[in-house]
Amino acid sequence: MPNCCCGELISIGEPVSHRKADSIAGKYGVWMQDPEAVAPYGGKMVWRIDTVGSEVRQLFGYEDMDQLSKGYPSKVLLLPEPVESTGATLYRGSLYYQRRRSRTLLRYDLASESIAARRDLPHAGFHGQFPYSWGGYTDVDLGVDEQGLWAVYSTNKAKGAIVVSQLNPHNLAVKRSWETSIRKNSVANAFVICGRLYTVASYTAPNTTINFMFDTATGQGKQVALPFRNKYRYNSMVDYNPAQRKLHAWDNFHIVSYDVRLGHQ
Repeated sequence: MPNCCCGELISIGEPVSHRKADSIAGKYGVWMQDPEAVAPYGGKMVWRIDTVGSEVRQLFGYEDMDQLSKGYPSKVLLLPEPVESTGATLYRGSLYYQRRRSRTLLRYDLASESIAARRDLPHAGFHGQFPYSWGGYTDVDLGVDEQGLWAVYSTNKAKGAIVVSQLNPHNLAVKRSWETSIRKNSVANAFVICGRLYTVASYTAPNTTINFMFDTATGQGKQVALPFRNKYRYNSMVDYNPAQRKLHAWDNFHIVSYDVRLGHQ
């Protein structure tokens, strides 16, 4: 994923709906496409996890967005350890996720269908210590951008302020961390684009904003006000896909995406 066209977020488009979940298990969840897909699955493959429930272990795969919209999975994988909330992400053929009721991060290799790495995220709050404002045990949020794999979370030392760390995608070790000035439970969600963390102000307001940006290149944060739509008024997951230059989101049973516009460096 080249850094060539990286820049600050200028605007976010209207949400486009792709599928409505079939049951209460899909009120909130996570859906993903691998920005650097490897065999046996291509970049068009769509993966989803419905995350309502106490023992979430099913990962559904669809051959493309069309099959997702029709509701026809081509693959159903049973994860060996249960998933906590909506913070999972996909990168280079692996699903990265937080193990239920722990600060343990897991890398699940899709090709071998097995856990390839596990590591505790040092000092990270978990299971309701430092969630986003909507709750849902969203203490640890993983994501991918042009620069690699990131974790968004908080610690007792940070007193609930967002900590953003770049992770080694192979072994999950923390490469570098930054502490921001915005409280994690005061925002609805967060995502990273081009090494910059952005936060969403509200998960229920139909017309809300991206209200804060923290740049890991400079270590500086600032208030921003970019319009953002929660069309279905309960947005439980917002993640960036650097290959598509889109945000993926899960808004009250609805799987949606948003185009984004970036400025130049």
